[in-house]
Amino acid sequence: MTKSREEILKKLINMQYTRNEMEFKRGVFRAKGDTLEIYPSDQNEKAIRVEFWGDEIEKISEINPLTGKILSLREHVMIFPNSHYVTRKEKMERAIVTIEEELQERIKYFKDNNKLIEAQRIEERTNFDIEMLRETGFCQGIENYSRHISGREPRKPTIHTFKLYP
Repeated sequence: MTKSREEILKKLINMQYTRNEMEFKRGVFRAKGDTLEIYPSDQNEKAIRVEFWGDEIEKISEINPLTGKILSLREHVMIFPNSHYVTRKEKMERAIVTIEEELQERIKYFKDNNKLIEAQRIEERTNFDIEMLRETGFCQGIENYSRHISGREPRKPTIHTFKLYP
């Protein structure tokens, strides 16, 4: 399979994986030369090693994350996002617009009620969160923005649907 190493690294970052050459733990990847090792967030005892030859994937192995010993060879592998809050860039941009609109409403509310410190605090914190969302796709407390990310209207509950089979 032909796949650029750099393209895979970008995808991992977009899926909220972090690069760390020293501490190999769940949700982390490390890249050394033509070898990429990924510790999937849904695994406890297995990691993935992808070996490249140029832009071609030469070998995919399941490895022991502590010893690096090969456990099995794989033809393909599914890597799930490291976070439940991963979404497309276009959807995140739309969410940021509605977050900014709501922020202006909240600032106005606080100023109208002579709560200037609260207005300043919410503006600073939310602008920081927006910057993090733009740069990394994630911020601390992202669940506070889930309505915006999912596109729900204000004060509408999250609706979960389940199919029950007899």
